[in-house]
Amino acid sequence: MRAVLTWRDKAEQCVYDLAFKPDGTQLILAAGNRLLVYDTSDGTLLQPLKGHKDTVYCVAYAKDGKRFASGSADKSVIIWTSKLEGILKYTHNDSIQCVSYNPVTHQLASCSSSDFGLWSPEQKSVSKHKSSSKITCCSWTNDGQYLALGMFNGVISIRNKNGEEKVKIERPGGSLSPVWSICWNPSREEHNDILAVADWGQKLSFYQLSGKQIGKDRSLNFDPCCISYFTKGEYILLGGSDKQVSLFTKDGVRLGTVGEQNSWVWTCKVKPDSNYVVVGCQDGTISFYQLIFSTVHGLYKDRYAYRDSMTDVIVQHLITEQKVRIKCKELVKKIAIYKNRLAIQLPEKILIYELYSDDSLDMRYRVKEKIVRKFECNLLVVCADHIILCQEKRLQCLSFSGVKEREWQMESLIRYIKVIGGPPGREGLLVGLKNGQILKIFVDSLFAIVLLKQATAVRCLDMSASRNKLAVVDENDTCLVYDIHTKELLFQEPNANSVAWNTQCEDMLCFSGGGYLNIKASTFPVHQQKLQGFVVGYNGSRIFCLHAFSMSAVEVPQSAPMYQYLDRKMFREAYQIACLGVTDTDWRELAMEALEGLEFETAKKAFTRVQDLRYLELINSIEERKKRGETNNDLFLADVFSYQGKFHEAAKLYKRSGHENLALDMYTDLRMFEYAKDFLGSGDPKETKMLITKQADWARNTNEPKAAVEMYISAGEHGKAIAISGDHGWVDTLIDIARKLDKAEREPLLMCAHYFKKLDNPGYAAETYLKIGDLKSLVQLHVETQRWDEAFALGEKHPEFKDDIYVPYAQWLAESDRFEEAQKAFHKAGRQGEAVRVLEQLTHNAVVESRFNDAAYYYWMLSMQCLDIAQDPAQKDVMLGKFHHFQHLAELYHGYHAIQRYTEEPFSFHLPETLFNISRFLLHSLTKDTPLGISKVNTLFTLAKQSKALGAYKLARHAYDKLRGLQTPARFQKSIELGSLTIRSKPFHDSELCGMGMRLVAFPREAVRRSEPAWGIHLAQSREHGDW
Repeated sequence: MRAVLTWRDKAEQCVYDLAFKPDGTQLILAAGNRLLVYDTSDGTLLQPLKGHKDTVYCVAYAKDGKRFASGSADKSVIIWTSKLEGILKYTHNDSIQCVSYNPVTHQLASCSSSDFGLWSPEQKSVSKHKSSSKITCCSWTNDGQYLALGMFNGVISIRNKNGEEKVKIERPGGSLSPVWSICWNPSREEHNDILAVADWGQKLSFYQLSGKQIGKDRSLNFDPCCISYFTKGEYILLGGSDKQVSLFTKDGVRLGTVGEQNSWVWTCKVKPDSNYVVVGCQDGTISFYQLIFSTVHGLYKDRYAYRDSMTDVIVQHLITEQKVRIKCKELVKKIAIYKNRLAIQLPEKILIYELYSDDSLDMRYRVKEKIVRKFECNLLVVCADHIILCQEKRLQCLSFSGVKEREWQMESLIRYIKVIGGPPGREGLLVGLKNGQILKIFVDSLFAIVLLKQATAVRCLDMSASRNKLAVVDENDTCLVYDIHTKELLFQEPNANSVAWNTQCEDMLCFSGGGYLNIKASTFPVHQQKLQGFVVGYNGSRIFCLHAFSMSAVEVPQSAPMYQYLDRKMFREAYQIACLGVTDTDWRELAMEALEGLEFETAKKAFTRVQDLRYLELINSIEERKKRGETNNDLFLADVFSYQGKFHEAAKLYKRSGHENLALDMYTDLRMFEYAKDFLGSGDPKETKMLITKQADWARNTNEPKAAVEMYISAGEHGKAIAISGDHGWVDTLIDIARKLDKAEREPLLMCAHYFKKLDNPGYAAETYLKIGDLKSLVQLHVETQRWDEAFALGEKHPEFKDDIYVPYAQWLAESDRFEEAQKAFHKAGRQGEAVRVLEQLTHNAVVESRFNDAAYYYWMLSMQCLDIAQDPAQKDVMLGKFHHFQHLAELYHGYHAIQRYTEEPFSFHLPETLFNISRFLLHSLTKDTPLGISKVNTLFTLAKQSKALGAYKLARHAYDKLRGLQTPARFQKSIELGSLTIRSKPFHDSELCGMGMRLVAFPREAVRRSEPAWGIHLAQSREHGDW
């Protein structure tokens, strides 16, 4: 810390207090019975203010900058405006000792020897409160809720806004330790309100709002008269009887002297939001100082150590951004860092720290050694086992125990020193002198090695990673780069204030100056970008820059130097630069340039970085071809151009290398057919056809089917043309193609016929089948489209298709519920088995559905069918047996039809005699198994009812007796029971009702056969008329 006097003035009388306008432009001094208003920029007295009749003891400015107040020994307080006009005056009973504005409500507290008052613009009167002792000082908290009063009896009273006491603090010593100055810490970062107290017991102490003391009292060895915080609360100013102003940390650690005076210092304040300090003294002197806080720091690779709050050291890892704070509790004067060592110089000692482990990310430090001794030096450097002190022209090497081992005396002032590495205990130092000499010194050697000497003084220097080049910044802000071995000046660049070589690349350095960062690769032109600060390190793509008091790691893409190498086709060097850090776009550009330059190894590495598998496959294929002996670079380059989309350049190279077919394939694959035609070989029809076909494929894929069809037809690809036309339903196009095709081209014609059928155009399909003579497909077409007349006509001409026509026809009839016609169709088709199955199914369905008349008819038809089959001698006996069986069933079902209608329906159209005889016939016929659907109960019930009605009582009784032995439906039970009872009242004999009885079994077999046709005709007629 260094204090520079900006301006000084001398008032005629003692300066007891002063206050800054919140914007810092004006300074108000209490000098004698006047207020003096100064311009802070140059110390000009703007105006003296008169209004008090006696000495002015205190002055305070409101935080909003609208008013300020002054208090005097004349017991009055005057309120002034910012325009330096007095607007209000009120009095106390004693002289005014101090005034203070509330930072939030702008309420004014004015304190006298016996009381204190609170005034605000909103109220007319001043509320006053008695005090037990003389009030010497006062201060509001940041939130304006509490007012602290310091008293002559050693008491600190903390009051609320209404003047009520909340906390009382008594200083040790009581009235022997008058509290002369107090101030609340203005920092917003503190968790608690902290009150700094300076008393005439020569102590500095700190308290919380609750009254709890923070830490111990700190001895001052003088009587403090004023205390003031910096705007952010990081430092404290103290002045008093020692005739100087001292700077302390916020914890009370003394840092140094701001300025020595010739008399007591009664007041000192900090200009708002700045490092300017003003001091007022007993002899009337006003001094205005600027405090300069120098940066104390050290850097080694990615570790940066710097001073914070003057007493702490923060070590920052620039890569991980981790930070660790080391509290020294004393003024930190110098810092040095090297590998795992950290040296901190304090006023009376030097502390040596080391890392806990060798981990490059470890941030835990512990004390290794202490050198308890006071040193004066300009620069401090630490090595693995030594401390290097720079004292003007002399370098001293000390061990960690404080023993001086070596000393080097220089010809001129040492301007720069840097450790450049080496084995522990044998490190090398790079030293730059004011006379332009640059030396290399080894810690274990007494002799300095002169590297070179230049005409101008050295300000900064650095050595390249391989120790072959040296970069120097001189006092003319010029960066000069030398070859260490030849001492030759390689190049120089203007406007530089610091320089650093890249630790990972020999030929790259950066330097800063004039608000710009300059990056230089080899001897190429400098690349500039805006950056404030000093470059202190360059590692890969990270540049470490110190700006003001903060160090930052700036990620800088190395694109510009990479492109400089690319412009000169230096692909390997460009790749090395890219590895330091460039964007994906830059990697791709490098890969493309290297590929075009046929530098396949570099291109492969670059494409691997961007994970471009397509180009990696290309490079691998080219390398394989080179292994097989191919050496035509034009062909390789043509492949590269085609991958890059430079098709015309690729085609030219293909043509130049004698591979026009590759150009043709490329343009064809790209559907650039117009260009492809230029590479057709002497009108070869195969190539022309291939080209047209591919063009048609492209037209189809790009949703241009019409054009595709035309191209396919012209290329002779009729199958593809038919497929597209059929898929789009273009019947006219299809028939045109079919009619133009030769009948020998069977496959495309069949495709046409297929699409005609699919598109429901059987006429064109039939025409196509006829053209190729496919009669079977034509028959199937007629059958599928149910064009039976055409099918029958075709069947007449070609009997071999009879089955193909009539079987589907019969099936169609059956599906249309035209079973009888279906049966005939099966019969006509010669499918006797199918015909019989249809009739059997029809008969079964009729019985199940109680259509017994239909069942009788179907059984009669079955018998006739069996009679037809019986003409075959091999099946004659079996079929005749079936004929008689089906004839018998036809008789039974035909007769039972009337019985079923009589029992189920309320009315019957048959005469009783008819029903009587039918029931008798059925009863005599059902001597064995009862056929499906015929009920004995219904038959006996009908016989009993009709017998009773016709007077055949004996037969009726017999029928009722039979019914009693059967399981009868519930609806018949009552009728049967009643009939059984009533028949008992009838005579036990029958009327003569029997006609001529005929038993078929009594007739000869030939008679039966003669009667069969007549019986069949009778059944057929009865089915038509609904009765026998």
